[in-house]
Amino acid sequence: MKTLDDLLAEGVEGRRVLVRADLNVPLDGTTITDDGRIRAVLPTLRALSGAGARVTVVSHLGRPKGAPDPKYSLEPVAQRLGELLERPIAFATDTVGASAKAVTASLASGDVALLENLRFNAGETSKDDAERGAFADELAAFAEAYVDDAFGAVHRKHASVYDVASRLPHFAGGLVLRELEVLSKLTGQTDRPYVVVLGGSKVSDKLAVIEALLPKVDKLLVGGGMCFTFLKAQGHEVGKSLLEEDMVETCRDLLDRAAGRIVLPVDVVAATAFAADAEHDVVDAGAIPADRLGLDIGPASTSLFAEALVGGLAGSGPRSEATRPDGAGSTTSASGASAAGAAPAKTVFWNGPMGVFELAPFAAGTRGVAEAITKVDGFTVVGGGDSAAAVRTLGLDEAAFSHISTGGGASLEYLEGKTLPGIAALEQ
Repeated sequence: MKTLDDLLAEGVEGRRVLVRADLNVPLDGTTITDDGRIRAVLPTLRALSGAGARVTVVSHLGRPKGAPDPKYSLEPVAQRLGELLERPIAFATDTVGASAKAVTASLASGDVALLENLRFNAGETSKDDAERGAFADELAAFAEAYVDDAFGAVHRKHASVYDVASRLPHFAGGLVLRELEVLSKLTGQTDRPYVVVLGGSKVSDKLAVIEALLPKVDKLLVGGGMCFTFLKAQGHEVGKSLLEEDMVETCRDLLDRAAGRIVLPVDVVAATAFAADAEHDVVDAGAIPADRLGLDIGPASTSLFAEALVGGLAGSGPRSEATRPDGAGSTTSASGASAAGAAPAKTVFWNGPMGVFELAPFAAGTRGVAEAITKVDGFTVVGGGDSAAAVRTLGLDEAAFSHISTGGGASLEYLEGKTLPGIAALEQ
């Protein structure tokens, strides 16, 4: 696989370079609420611009339906990119139309342009090879070389990720290379204990990665909405909590095969509604009231998970005694696994929040577990997506983690052992 360094060594002064970036940032109207993905691609853009390339950046944002939609415009991203690069960014109001052609043709050495949202063109995501290829032809016409630095999109067989690479000399950006280096450490020989923390909404979204990682890990800590399907699999009622009935038997099988390595919450924060002002209390994980739904792991669960991560160093708060669903007072998990006396983790992978961290009353579990991960004396990886957003939203020190991935879905599919189309294209 050729890299950005190889391209720079060839010389890029005056050459037109197309950079696929992942600028899919969260927006509140036109306000960017987390610019982490923009910052992540800055080193590649600075290197190319500084070496005199004429740089055209392309990206998607959200999920428009193959046609222009103002709420998914990349114009606010262009403004923020210019602020961070400390230089004007030329913005094209279309993808391959008159504006894009004019903007790219006007670039001088060192200039940077951003085209409008790729997904405003149906060819970007089309499953028809010819339609996708036609759009790739138009994008490739803007450049003499292609750099993929959008790790968050490499699991998609899209025109700008997969097809353009076959039409131009192609190179992997520094961000993509770093992501691959980090994730390879999680699938090879890892320092032990190896602890994985999984959250998020659905077991079905994480089933493949659970299956892939379970034989390799020492502990799998399960929080977020997905924990309730596991609790149901043990025969416990979960009230109005998120539940995938069709996954209950699968979870039961996973618990049987895990031999105590899956650790579940012992208490949860149960609310009367999915709202910040809803009445809520901490309840035993096996005794969730029928009219309530769990929106966060409780304090005893947070302590339990922290102990699995940092052993006796946990001490992030009072170690309350939660009653196990089987009725015994203990801080063992509902699965029967105990973190008591656990050796501190040496490798940690975290993907998915422990609760609805966006709502203040239900953020404590995610914060507590994240803070415990920052205390791990070892290799710690935040698996992109909502986990990365939580780190920044909760004001945690990003430097306290070994690596924060920019690609949630791509990270998971890599760990599952799947072929990533964008990486396969770069390797050809």
